[in-house]
Amino acid sequence: MPQRVSDEPPPHRVVGAPRTAGVKEVAAHAGVSLGTVSNVLNRPERVSSRTRARVEAAMSELGFMRNESARQLRAGSSRTLGYVMLDATNPFFTDVAQGIEEAADEADLSLFICNSDNRSERERTYLDRLQQQRVQGILITPVDPDAAILDEVSARGTHIVIVDRTRHNETHCSVAVDDVLGGELAIEHLIELGHRQIAFVGGPDTVGQVLDRRLGAKNALVRAGLGESNLTVVPTFAMTAAEGRGAGERIAGLPAAARPTAAFCANDLLAFGLLQQCVTLGMRVPEDLAIVGYDDIEFASAAAVPLTSVRQPRRQLGRTAAEMLLDEASPGHEHRQVLFTPELVVRASTRHSG
Repeated sequence: MPQRVSDEPPPHRVVGAPRTAGVKEVAAHAGVSLGTVSNVLNRPERVSSRTRARVEAAMSELGFMRNESARQLRAGSSRTLGYVMLDATNPFFTDVAQGIEEAADEADLSLFICNSDNRSERERTYLDRLQQQRVQGILITPVDPDAAILDEVSARGTHIVIVDRTRHNETHCSVAVDDVLGGELAIEHLIELGHRQIAFVGGPDTVGQVLDRRLGAKNALVRAGLGESNLTVVPTFAMTAAEGRGAGERIAGLPAAARPTAAFCANDLLAFGLLQQCVTLGMRVPEDLAIVGYDDIEFASAAAVPLTSVRQPRRQLGRTAAEMLLDEASPGHEHRQVLFTPELVVRASTRHSG
């Protein structure tokens, strides 16, 4: 009589993902002690190169994977950093993140990237999650650099460095660019080209950089013997290309006598939108409207009319912030506020060809 074959596994058989080898199996396979395997994982400089190679070969042959979460629990922190960026749709912040990642990689650390989308409640959620993950530290471009949540995170023992923002006090390390100077550079350039009626496109005013760049614009006008009436402020609800297009419609709709001949935009995305709207309306750039952006993101030089822009050292901002964060745990660490100098990059959007 044929034997009945059951589809059910034997009672003692474990169904599911295969069990990975542990340190005991690695030690036995390599013919070393558990302590030697632990040193290879955590203090490799204590193990001879020959023994270390034998242990690493055993790990590879057995498919050993380090239990990082368990190690984190024992150590109280992980080998990761977190970056809470303000707006993932803006290439400026992804460039900053690349600089952070470069520094983290050199320190043999991983990087979590979170996008607050310029929303305080979302920012708080990510800060809580990163603390739960026991990250070594957090870099953040905050919605409000003076928000109490940043002090709360530091009080719980998680180091924080503020990126592309400055605080009114010196309770945290910060890395930023002199945006007042950046606004001055933009307007001085336009004044040198003969423009006297200039638009400032940017907003909302809750963004500190908008206020600083507009202040710089006003400073440059005053130094040139012009008044604030020479600056037409065109507010926006966000720093996006769509808002830039809307600003273009409003500028084009002004009476010819009051219409600016140049525009300084608070970032490159606004400038791209303004440039697109000018093309749509048949306005020539720079003949009818000269345009200056801010950030000098990668696409600025590749625009239909290459964009004059105030350059920020984006990757250097990120790298410097990460290096400062890694230094937070050092004895005698003192908080520093690093302010980089912007640079004006002149292209066809402000200067006639030939």
